[in-house]
Amino acid sequence: MITVLLVEDNHMNARLVKYVLERDDFEMILATTAEEAMRMAAEHQPDIILMDIQLPGMDGLEATRQLKLDPQTCDIPVVAITAHAMRGDEERILAAGCRGYISKPINTRELGRTVAKFAAG
Repeated sequence: MITVLLVEDNHMNARLVKYVLERDDFEMILATTAEEAMRMAAEHQPDIILMDIQLPGMDGLEATRQLKLDPQTCDIPVVAITAHAMRGDEERILAAGCRGYISKPINTRELGRTVAKFAAG
């Protein structure tokens, strides 16, 4: 079973992703802030982190940079979730240390396969 740390401050988005991935037999851990996500990543060592980019306080890209600098969490793959996939965003997302990104609105039929692919490397 793949354990996913979902970092999402929008309750409805978090509920949807959690529902879809649990339906596909993923184990879910939820965080609503970057600071909470960094603590939970170190504590739970998930197989993958789905990181919303627009978070209150510290944004998801800065949180990813910090996760990648920490020896406890640097090997956990991080995938950005963003509604703001514009020109130049992919480069910023990859430069921060993310493996890639998933665009919002989420394709619920493909989400499980996409997450499993990113988790596997």
